[in-house]
Amino acid sequence: MNSLDLPHPPEKTRIVVAMSGGVDSSVVAGLLAREGYDVVGVTLQLYDHGSATHRAGSCCAGQDIDDARRVAETLGIPHYVLNYEDRFQEAVINPFAESYAAGETPVPCISCNQTVKFADLLTTARELGADALATGHYIRSRQMGDHRALFRPVDTDRDQSYFLFATTQEQIDFLRFPLGDLAKAEVRRIADEMGLVVAGKQDSQDICFVPQGKYSDIITRLKPNAAVSGEIVHIDGRVLGKHKGILHYTIGQRRGIGVATGDPLYVVRLDAETARVVVGPKEALETTQVVLREINWLGDEPLSAIGKAGMDVFATVRSTRPPRPAVLRHEGGQTWVDLVDGETGVAPGQACVLYSADTPDARVLGGGFIAHAPRVYDAADGSKPIRQAAG
Repeated sequence: MNSLDLPHPPEKTRIVVAMSGGVDSSVVAGLLAREGYDVVGVTLQLYDHGSATHRAGSCCAGQDIDDARRVAETLGIPHYVLNYEDRFQEAVINPFAESYAAGETPVPCISCNQTVKFADLLTTARELGADALATGHYIRSRQMGDHRALFRPVDTDRDQSYFLFATTQEQIDFLRFPLGDLAKAEVRRIADEMGLVVAGKQDSQDICFVPQGKYSDIITRLKPNAAVSGEIVHIDGRVLGKHKGILHYTIGQRRGIGVATGDPLYVVRLDAETARVVVGPKEALETTQVVLREINWLGDEPLSAIGKAGMDVFATVRSTRPPRPAVLRHEGGQTWVDLVDGETGVAPGQACVLYSADTPDARVLGGGFIAHAPRVYDAADGSKPIRQAAG
């Protein structure tokens, strides 16, 4: 076995490296080339949205493609640029706009990994005769029996497992993540040591295709009918004012709501059907349960074996939060997670990712997208405990 758990020596092992033009994927290519692997760099051109292609922290467009090409030249490896703009539009940008217009909080990086990077690019890597596809994600994988499993990385501050929960078992077996055992500072040191032009380059932003982070601009352009005005309503039923479209709001938002009552108000719910923005006090954001859809389960036993009795897990409902105690349950085709300590500001469309523990070496058990997050307080009067949707 070589360092990637593949059967042949490095010089007889072809690895396609997904090179975004950033420091992480560049170092992956450099490390593998230094070990003697037959490395082929592939960069995907995903979008061309004017200023986004020149914005610091963008990825897979404009200057980033040039940076990836220059890194490949420095390393002496072949490099290809593939135009995936149409596919990215279809699989990532359009669903993002639709989800946002429906009052959800989508995570397009997960969709990108699910479709463009780990499905389409993986197919291309196989067509190029690759034995594996390597990326610069901060996550670990290791062999467990006949298959590989995912684990949190050494550098938990850079943990990207939240964005990779939807990776299928077949994809995991073909993927490699050489940075999982390294800290970010070490990666930059290696880039500098190798003389790579991207050694000091700023990290990419989560949503690469949104210039200046103005989600509403993208939504308005793609779905002009989404900017429907409506009422801003308190959870106790009072109409407090008007808004210019729910696409300008997110669950948990406090600033810029456009109304004032003397007490702090937060966006509690977005109702696309009635074009209502529902607001209330901070405690109205509390939830102890999330109902999931589009489950990707990577655990050893099937979901059906877990049942309503449940399985102790650790859950993350935001990429910036550490895993926290939870109970996974499944019954009648429905999967939900009881959050032991509760959460605030959970929104449909976000991901709930499940782990075996809250430690740096925790295994990724999969997860799903949040379909519904029942609140502790009833939306009718703000004081009555709600009936849980499941369980």
